[in-house]
Amino acid sequence: MRIVYITAGAAGMYCGSCMRDNTLVAALTKAGHEALLVPTYTPIRTDEDDVSQKRVFFGGINVYLEQKLALFRHTPWFVDRLLNFPAMLRWVSRFAVRTRAEDLGDLTVSMLRGGSGKQRKEVAKITQWLGDEIRPQVINLTNALLSGMVPELKARLPGVPILCSLQGDDIFTELLPEPFRGEVLALIRERAKLIDGFIATSVSYADFMAGYFGIPREKIHVVYPGLNLKGQGGPQSDRTGKPFTVGYFARICPEKGFHRLVDAFLALRRMSDTKGVRLHASGWLGENQRPFYTEQVSRLEKAGLLGDFTHVDSPSHADKVRFFHEIDVLSVPTTYHEPKGLYVLEALANGVPVVQPRHGSFPELIEMTGGGLLTTPNDANDLAEALHRLMRDPDLRATLARTGKAAVYERFHAARMAEETALIYDSSIRLATDEHR
Repeated sequence: MRIVYITAGAAGMYCGSCMRDNTLVAALTKAGHEALLVPTYTPIRTDEDDVSQKRVFFGGINVYLEQKLALFRHTPWFVDRLLNFPAMLRWVSRFAVRTRAEDLGDLTVSMLRGGSGKQRKEVAKITQWLGDEIRPQVINLTNALLSGMVPELKARLPGVPILCSLQGDDIFTELLPEPFRGEVLALIRERAKLIDGFIATSVSYADFMAGYFGIPREKIHVVYPGLNLKGQGGPQSDRTGKPFTVGYFARICPEKGFHRLVDAFLALRRMSDTKGVRLHASGWLGENQRPFYTEQVSRLEKAGLLGDFTHVDSPSHADKVRFFHEIDVLSVPTTYHEPKGLYVLEALANGVPVVQPRHGSFPELIEMTGGGLLTTPNDANDLAEALHRLMRDPDLRATLARTGKAAVYERFHAARMAEETALIYDSSIRLATDEHR
């Protein structure tokens, strides 16, 4: 199959959705399909081999200028390409990452208006490229916020099914102030009627998004995330005699619950037999989250526990694996309902059990892998008790780690994710072909 997968760059951040998209397209290519990963806004960032196309559509600079200044809605395309060089977009990303979702309401609405929005020139570029040069058999949008171009894609590529991944659209949408939030929801619900199918990353998220975007539940398929297991696992570090270490590996921000884990760590250290227990944190720390991070570090310092806390940069895949081999348990107590939970699978792949809140995709992942414990969401004491239980019971830790690792290697790998996704594409192509005759 000739597959085009259109993803959204995350302004230079490591982004779970981008990383999953990259892994999926690499696995589809390995399986023999002609799969293209097309970035929008900015180049993607991943700690694995980047398989995305070098050309970026809807370049962030052009999109912003077209939103703010009418002149740039009429500039020649060759002028626009000067502002779309990946190096330029990466440089600008250093500043764009500080932009709050709350400030992007008017731009988001305009993007969803597609051919009638202020970025209509960008819609014309990608539809012409796809129609004249690529001629895909199926198109997959990485999220519903990209669906503004769907009417134009349908007109340019009749009979080509368009699918849309659901992997966190509501999180951004809920940050938008009114009236933009209502307008965005209304526009996505209209575009959703034109989309041939949706792919969610968990049953719970599929159920939720069916109501949130008004999508018939039968149109939403579920394909659980899968990892590229190359470089994962390996011989487990001998933790005998080393202090029990709680790990956090995710973007360091309030929505991922880093402060909740600090709450639980403080509660854990107040227990009588937990002297020396450590907290290690890693993951993307953007400049816009520095005050939040500093506040959490100050809390640890005030409690006299700063010496038992370590923040580790993990810019490469090897650094990430090394981090997992230096902790005893992982916890990322998100405040929102996580649709994917890649860090759960990564921890398990490296023999580390997890403790997660009982919401979002976590109950499904832990039930299917047997690799962790569930706790009451937003309850620091319950989380601390679960961590304490694992600290005191090394046999339980070993059982959860062994069971979880085996499940990931058997079920949650990239080849399985690609195979299930390809079956959905194939079915969509056959159905669209029949309807177009």
